[in-house]
Amino acid sequence: MHGDDEDVFDSVTWESPSAPYHTDHTVQPSGPGFKQSTAGTEDERGPHDPKWEGYLIVTVKDPVKELAETKDAYVSYLVSAKTNLPIFSTPNPSSRRRFQDFVFLRDHLVKDFPACVVPALPDKHRLEYFTGDRFSPEFMERRRLEYAFRRLQPCLRLILDSLHRFLERISRHPTLQRSTLVRAFFESTEWHVHMHQHLAHPPGPEPTPGLIDNISDTLLNAFARVRKPDERFLDMRESVDKFEDGLVVCERLWGRVRNRTNGGNFAPGEDLTADYHDLAVAVQGLGFLESGITDPLNHFSNTLLEFSALLRHKTQTTTDPFLVHLHSLLTYSHANRAVLKLRDQKQLDFEELSDYLSGVTQERDRLSAVISGHAGSTGLGLSAYLKDKVDALRGADDDRSRVEKMRKLDVKIKELQDAVTTAHETSDAFSDETLREQTIFQYTKEAEMKDMLGNLADGEIEFYQSAMEEWERIIPIIQRIRVDV
Repeated sequence: MHGDDEDVFDSVTWESPSAPYHTDHTVQPSGPGFKQSTAGTEDERGPHDPKWEGYLIVTVKDPVKELAETKDAYVSYLVSAKTNLPIFSTPNPSSRRRFQDFVFLRDHLVKDFPACVVPALPDKHRLEYFTGDRFSPEFMERRRLEYAFRRLQPCLRLILDSLHRFLERISRHPTLQRSTLVRAFFESTEWHVHMHQHLAHPPGPEPTPGLIDNISDTLLNAFARVRKPDERFLDMRESVDKFEDGLVVCERLWGRVRNRTNGGNFAPGEDLTADYHDLAVAVQGLGFLESGITDPLNHFSNTLLEFSALLRHKTQTTTDPFLVHLHSLLTYSHANRAVLKLRDQKQLDFEELSDYLSGVTQERDRLSAVISGHAGSTGLGLSAYLKDKVDALRGADDDRSRVEKMRKLDVKIKELQDAVTTAHETSDAFSDETLREQTIFQYTKEAEMKDMLGNLADGEIEFYQSAMEEWERIIPIIQRIRVDV
């Protein structure tokens, strides 16, 4: 999706961009990342507890179609924030950004902060699952029939909510919320200049190929596994597996509910919304035949139409956002899994370098033993014996050649010792950062799960209350029908 530009809205005429196309996110949320961290001093906090230096409350709204009548048309979004972070020059930064700007922000946060769980952007093609392909003949026909624009409103809410959720996850992160790139995203009036400067001068030194990168691919096998796994991270991966399995099951079950309720299926019995509509038409037709009860049957038909509309409304405002949020949590968990996998790779680098150093040291000791006349005491076995025979065939078995080899091996051993020390420090530091990331991820996950399930419950309650009111209004009308026996 990152290769595509913006949206599913590039052919929409924006008559009133401010309302009602966005959900109000201006209510101040609570929880880590939204208020000043006052948990205690560094000594009172745990060594792996994250530290927030302030809050960053974000909002995405007001889509506007720019360059509307040109081939370069795109949709921009108003991103704004409230913050007390000292890195920002104003407590209320705001700017207009297009989807490609969100892509740039996400891609470079991943590069600049490899140990951080950077959330993914919303998947445009997945949103088309709910909204329909805007280029399909069916979609174009629906637009002609006026029904399409009503579909675009919930679609627009979905993408605004998804972009808001992306920025909210960043704003809740104690490291990402303070990055200069995030500050420029909200504040900069010359964002394109800032992007070029960031590309030309990324934060921190450019990564240079190290010794680990120069080792043969036969040494670092892509399928190698950590030999001394840390129990803490094994438990984390097990927890992530269970969480993702639960999300996948929920997504599948609710997707089935959605399809059976308002999935656009034309087969009878596979779309409740359409079935109630068809039943309403049939009851209305029956009312024309039964002259004595035409009015009650018309009322009953209207109730069926209202119930069908309520089902459609619940799908658009409750079920679809719930499914999108479920999938978003799943991709967020995938980003968390990627950090855990990268931590394993750092440990694997250390283990492989250590083994390589051990092998080079043994070879150096073997050559020293041969020169000193104690070759039989090295205990290196058949491999050393065969290597000596190969050296003899190549004419490289004299002491002078062995001394030159030892000199080169000594240099390599020194390089490897430095590389092993660096790899060990990197692995330990990355492990500590990963532990902090898991705490941050848990905070964010719990807050989002609470909001997501709360919104689902509110939507279901609203639907059933409205449905009860509709059916309760029709009951007295039906009861007044008198049937002669």
